[in-house]
Amino acid sequence: QVHLVESGGGLVQPGGSLRLSCAASGTLNTIRTMGWYRQAPGKQRELVAFMPNNASPKYADSVKGRFTISRDSSESTKYTVDLQMNDLKPEDTAVYYCHAWTTVLHDEHDFWGQGTQVTVSS
Repeated sequence: QVHLVESGGGLVQPGGSLRLSCAASGTLNTIRTMGWYRQAPGKQRELVAFMPNNASPKYADSVKGRFTISRDSSESTKYTVDLQMNDLKPEDTAVYYCHAWTTVLHDEHDFWGQGTQVTVSS
């Protein structure tokens, strides 16, 4: 089991910046990727960015050049994944969810955080 806790959402004006953080605990050695998804009202949840273990990050086209994902897996009891969001636009407004994908032998699992609201508005 992996437990994810997000922080850092809020209200920001267009063009502003926010940084989201997610702390993971539990069976960390089963984690293969960590990342961020978002869900706007009336829309499906969509991938924002993710970062596999020991690999380069991947971004949705809509956030390339504006968002940066980073991971820290140096601690044995806690992993973190952050999302630096710059030049925010109203269309970035959504609930943002931290995500971890784990594998154990042939079993795969998705774990989600509780979500944090990001609102971009003047």
